[in-house]
Amino acid sequence: MTDQTLKRILHIEDEPDIRAIAKLTLEGLGGYEVESCGSGADALVRAPDFRPDLVLLDVMMPGMDGPMTLSELRKLPNCAAVPVVFMTAKAQASEIEKFLSLGAVDVIIKPFDPQALCVQIGEIWRGLP
Repeated sequence: MTDQTLKRILHIEDEPDIRAIAKLTLEGLGGYEVESCGSGADALVRAPDFRPDLVLLDVMMPGMDGPMTLSELRKLPNCAAVPVVFMTAKAQASEIEKFLSLGAVDVIIKPFDPQALCVQIGEIWRGLP
């Protein structure tokens, strides 16, 4: 269990509507500071200065997909050890297992319930080593 408080979440999602809903929910209900990025490339530019405590990362995005973005984030000193949670509609056990093997700490299935998102994030955070 981590003793650090979760404050800053970097959310990487190519769909503007999903980005907006997640940001409103995480900031309004969760009280988190959220940096929303529309692409993996955008996240790589903004992550070092934002210094997230947690990354929510969409799996399927044009250009740089979630797994590729995760690989590139791990090369940044401020993001090398930041926990990453994939968000995806690919909910089969084998796919979830693959995402976890890539280094994600958990997977949230889309479509997600906005009311439950903060609870899910809190449970994941409290479960971290």
